[in-house]
Amino acid sequence: MKTVDATSVVLVVPPVPAEKTTLDNLQTAFDGESNANARYLAFAQKADAEGYGKVASLFRAAARAEQVHYERHAKVIKALGGTPTAKIEKPVVKSTAENLKAAMEGEIYESTVMYPEFLAKADKDNIKEASDSFEDAGKAEAVHASLYKKALENLATWKVRNQIFNVCSFCGNVVERINFQECPICGKSKGLYVLAR
Repeated sequence: MKTVDATSVVLVVPPVPAEKTTLDNLQTAFDGESNANARYLAFAQKADAEGYGKVASLFRAAARAEQVHYERHAKVIKALGGTPTAKIEKPVVKSTAENLKAAMEGEIYESTVMYPEFLAKADKDNIKEASDSFEDAGKAEAVHASLYKKALENLATWKVRNQIFNVCSFCGNVVERINFQECPICGKSKGLYVLAR
């Protein structure tokens, strides 16, 4: 029988990854929203080329909404002493149907996984501006996902040209019609909505 001297055994324990800070999460969100903006503008061009004018309008409205998100995240990053940084990747553009599916899946992930996790961390850190930005963005992303789903399920009827969508310039909510006085997500005046087509 072979014996092992305990002093000769080396136990290797992998390092525990450091918990992401709220500032890290803001940077991740800023990068993601900046890339989503570029991706949706590219998707809009493809939808126009394929004759899906209403889908193109929706993608442009969503791109504007993502701009609202990254600008708001940037403001909080700066308030926390950071510098917003994004590495814009070249968008992968496929058919309009495939682009809608990819966009919907991305928005579902952000609204059900990413933003809730970021919100919980910001709440724990008691950084209200970050919490508010994450909460509003997450709710808006859920709306975007439902609009993409609606378009995907009714693609043949989304060939209308120059469809107008309305984008809240505070939280990035997107609606076809304004039938309210205050934004259902952020509670700001309907006067903050801008047209996107």
